[in-house]
Amino acid sequence: MDKKAIIEVLEAIAVLLELKDESSFKIRAYHNAKRVLESLEQDLGTLVDEGNLQSIRGIGKALAEKIETLYRTGNLSYYEALRASVPEGLIEMLEIPGLGPKKIKAIHRALGVEDLDALKAVCDSGQVASLPGFGPKSQQNIINGIAHRLAYSKRHLWWRAQKVAQPILKTLRNLKEVERVECAGSLRRRMETVGDLDFIVASTEPEPIMNWFCQQQGVIEVTAHGTTKSSVRFEDGLQADLRVVAPEHYCFALHHFTGSKEHNVQLRQRALSKGLSLSEWGLQPKNAEQSKTQPIASIRSETDLFEALELPYIPPELREGLGEIEAAEAGQLPQLVQPQQIRGTFHNHTTASDGQDSLEVMAAKADSFAWGYLGIADHSQSSRQAKGLSPEQLEKQIQHIRTLNASGNFHVHLFAGTECDILADGSLDYPDELLAQLDYVVVSIHSGFSQNEKTMTDRIVRAIEHPHSTMLGHATGRLLLKREPYAVDMERVIAAAIKNQTMIELNSHPERLDMDWRYWKKAAQSGLLCCINTDAHSAEELGHWEIGVGIARKGWLEAKQIFNTRTLSEVKTYFQTSQSLSN
Repeated sequence: MDKKAIIEVLEAIAVLLELKDESSFKIRAYHNAKRVLESLEQDLGTLVDEGNLQSIRGIGKALAEKIETLYRTGNLSYYEALRASVPEGLIEMLEIPGLGPKKIKAIHRALGVEDLDALKAVCDSGQVASLPGFGPKSQQNIINGIAHRLAYSKRHLWWRAQKVAQPILKTLRNLKEVERVECAGSLRRRMETVGDLDFIVASTEPEPIMNWFCQQQGVIEVTAHGTTKSSVRFEDGLQADLRVVAPEHYCFALHHFTGSKEHNVQLRQRALSKGLSLSEWGLQPKNAEQSKTQPIASIRSETDLFEALELPYIPPELREGLGEIEAAEAGQLPQLVQPQQIRGTFHNHTTASDGQDSLEVMAAKADSFAWGYLGIADHSQSSRQAKGLSPEQLEKQIQHIRTLNASGNFHVHLFAGTECDILADGSLDYPDELLAQLDYVVVSIHSGFSQNEKTMTDRIVRAIEHPHSTMLGHATGRLLLKREPYAVDMERVIAAAIKNQTMIELNSHPERLDMDWRYWKKAAQSGLLCCINTDAHSAEELGHWEIGVGIARKGWLEAKQIFNTRTLSEVKTYFQTSQSLSN
């Protein structure tokens, strides 16, 4: 088990102990061990192999043994027994936003609640509001959280769905009976969350393909097993459907099942206006006898299909029925950004705050991408939960970055930044004289999510107007399938960002993807500059930039509208100019 997974287990143990009302000393020991591993700069494997875990402050003998067991075996009987001793319903309650172990324990102790149904019942009856430390507002928040969880349970993060889909695609492509295959649906359109997976296969021998699909590793339920369509379900609840069609129908089926419904309806209407009938089986004259076996022979690809309807190819990311057909007809489709055009990213964390890897490890990973630059933006002092840097620590980090750049040890150029908290009144978390020493400043909200829309919007706008603000981080604070966005007038925020020449990031973390793609087309056309940032808390998470590119494409963004497609020289000039204007 790797360090990240071990940290997750230690955190889970601390939460379970709190639910069981164990001693605060014991709970704190696991929280501390988690933080120690998060900031560990030495290689964990080396420490385990050399028996030196106990030499790390905060890791005693018992914890060292548990960490070593997890590292070597991937399992820990103590954790499994502890989890089994806590009602599953209490663990599920942790998924309700704002409902932590202390509140769950209080409700459980006072009302005997052990599952979500019982929790909803005591909320609906008003019993929770009468408990000490709760009240009507807390009770309503729990009711809303339960409703959101039920909606979320039907969706899956794009990133996780992609991880399931890729090995399936790889194996299908290697089956001798498969001529062509692609994943369709919302995954192909790069929606931020996915309901299920849709695989479209071209083949004249469907039976062995269906047999493999239903018997593949990880399937816990086969809900349908037919000759042309099968459906399976995986352990995490994700469903996958496989359709096998004749090769001559493949491009039509792929387009149809890619969707969206709105796009398909509009394209069918366009076909009808040209005297044609479009379906998943083909494109035919609408007054001809319908036939599933005689599509227009010259159409062998989606490009051919769009050409037959006198349109250029419309990328899957744009197929949402939001003006893409009109833009294609007018020759105004955007030249969407390509992954290889990204040259670096700026919102990244190290072990100096709550990251898992050192500055040097992050730089080496950026080098492996052949990036020209990497920005470091650790948390500011008010984010104590994330080990935010004091002014003195930030000054030390700035010097460290300058020294590394001068050393020539890395090809990538490091920029010194900060993720600076936007305080409750909209002021920034560091004094101006310290911000002036940085290359750039990411301003973000990390607290006070319950402020009303006007207060929150005023707060963010004031931060954007600060002369040292370079870009706004995770603009709405949402966590996909976990936490709703805070109340904010994004139209006003975007207008303020454009007026003050402040960027808004497209946060590529798979749980954020914030600012939402639905805002980007209009915002960028109005002059807003985007920066695709990873919000990486480890070297591995730097790879999330590719998710951001997919969302940028979905938002109709071109390379010229994205800051981190610029060269190192252009970025340096931009920062130098911005700082000189701020000082």
